[in-house]
Amino acid sequence: MPDPTPAAITTPTEWLLTVGRMADTPDAFLGGLCDYLLGHGLQLDRVSLHLATLHPQVVGIRVSWRRGIGAEETRYGYDVAESAGYSSSPLYIVYERGEVVRQRLNEPPVEGEFPILAELRAEGLTDYYVVPLLMPGGRRNACTWATSDPKGFSDVQIATIDGLLPALAACVEPRMLSRKLRGLLSIYLGADAGERVLAGTIRRGDGQTIAAAIWLCDMRDFTLISETLPRDDVIRLLNDFFEVMAGPVVDHGGQVLKFIGDAMLAIFPIVDDLDRDRACRTALVAAKEALARMDEANAARREKGEREIELGLALHTGAVMYGNIGAPERLDFTVIGPAVNLTARIAGLCRPLGRRLLASARFASPCGSELVSLGHHHVRGLHQQQEIFGLPDAGGSGDVLDLLVS
Repeated sequence: MPDPTPAAITTPTEWLLTVGRMADTPDAFLGGLCDYLLGHGLQLDRVSLHLATLHPQVVGIRVSWRRGIGAEETRYGYDVAESAGYSSSPLYIVYERGEVVRQRLNEPPVEGEFPILAELRAEGLTDYYVVPLLMPGGRRNACTWATSDPKGFSDVQIATIDGLLPALAACVEPRMLSRKLRGLLSIYLGADAGERVLAGTIRRGDGQTIAAAIWLCDMRDFTLISETLPRDDVIRLLNDFFEVMAGPVVDHGGQVLKFIGDAMLAIFPIVDDLDRDRACRTALVAAKEALARMDEANAARREKGEREIELGLALHTGAVMYGNIGAPERLDFTVIGPAVNLTARIAGLCRPLGRRLLASARFASPCGSELVSLGHHHVRGLHQQQEIFGLPDAGGSGDVLDLLVS
């Protein structure tokens, strides 16, 4: 049976289950529903969906529609949910108690009413209706409806809104589940790895060989730190370290793949042979920015009498296997290969060479004078010594250090 055309749709529920569920933007979904309702005699001026999500920084999403403007999306952090503004809002009543809030705005204000009502009156709205959207497992989202009709909502119009709520919730639920899944995969696997998993790269061994500039950094003396500091201080220290290191990687288009204890592995993918120089230079820019941010963070730590964070950062480039590695019931989407191993070995030279940043000759070749040779050094696991490069202003003599570690 063919899908019904908009002309054949006779109820808001039918619109939601046929047209609305296929909409691919907030404006097409909520805006389309409001346009449909307006076209069938329900005067609406302001409608919003308030949707709880699962995200480390974002507690909820509001999709808000206004007549003549359209729909827009706003994200809210956990500070909003913990604020006095939330606890004194109709949304608190809906989320926490599951109750409906109805307020006729053309009546005089009363003492102790919801603060948002003054804003709604100022917009010329006359009736405000806030209802829960019931989800599986007893969870609740919320939606608000407001009109400027001098008579407010009629009983028939309220019944129309109530009647479409189950279909509205049914359309919202898979959208939010998809969004939660995409967001969590991005946070825990990285944006690109998360998209690959969603696209079907999920079997053990699935993956591909790609070229990439490889970044591996770790915190020095972490074992000693973890034995001497309280647990919460150790966690805060690690979070501070990873925030400083990961920020520039993401800002410059790199992909943070995993955190391994006190270490972070990231890549800057290389599209083709002509792209290698760009990837290496970009990774170096990000690395310099990370070191500068760490200097700022350490200055702040010194002022507070806290221990400074020391680190080692290694950069290399080469071919890596990018995909699913692990046991049948526990997979990791990461990179492996000789190039990753060599990056780790170079990172191990940071302390003996007295440098925060080291790079391989292959990585340094397109970077010109931004990196200087520190001489040839023995790298564990390789018979042939490797030429190692560092920043020119970091101090130290490559020839002297070579004698110490060869």
